[in-house]
Amino acid sequence: MDIEVGIQEEGMEGSLTLLSWLASCVMVFGGTLPYVPQYQEIQRSSITEGFSTRVCLLLLIANILRIFFWIGKQFELTLLLQSVVMIITMLAMLHLCCNIQHTNRVSTKQRHFTDLNLRYFWSWSAFEDYLLFCFAFTVLCAFLTLLLLDSVLFVEGLGSLAMLFDAILGVPQLLQNFHNHSTHGMRCYLLLLLLEAQCHVAYRRQATRERLIEAW
Repeated sequence: MDIEVGIQEEGMEGSLTLLSWLASCVMVFGGTLPYVPQYQEIQRSSITEGFSTRVCLLLLIANILRIFFWIGKQFELTLLLQSVVMIITMLAMLHLCCNIQHTNRVSTKQRHFTDLNLRYFWSWSAFEDYLLFCFAFTVLCAFLTLLLLDSVLFVEGLGSLAMLFDAILGVPQLLQNFHNHSTHGMRCYLLLLLLEAQCHVAYRRQATRERLIEAW
């Protein structure tokens, strides 16, 4: 009898472990799935005007900040992996958009990150410029984190900033649609992503409030 009970308990524990692993996979990759059809649509049509690359900017900043927030206050490893996967996804989106824009470009004038021209910020000609920006921003965050790692307010500020960029995630796409007077080229799956982002923001805001109360 005891043997049967032990086998049942082991089977239940195995099922729970499997469910937990599946849930973790959904959390890690779920946020990037809406970008798969968007990527395919851009690749198929060779048109990037319907998608705002500034969505990539906000997500890159938010997830880089979240990684450094994890260094200061370690939360679930699943959420850290989610940020890494999202960064890779955004870089893939930018790489595709840069290649298509390069193919369709009529003007031969090149714009680069090193020009330090705010007028053309995030409208650079080469994918390497976006990588350079991400590298510079990461180095800056690393320096500040190393300097202020013992400050609770700084660490919580990183989390709050990441949450803020998540909260305004839909703004660039709305402005792009308004400028184009159309939603052509934007996949409806992105709307699900924006809704998911707002749910994450609400959850993280509550979690941050609880952490601040505990810290004080």
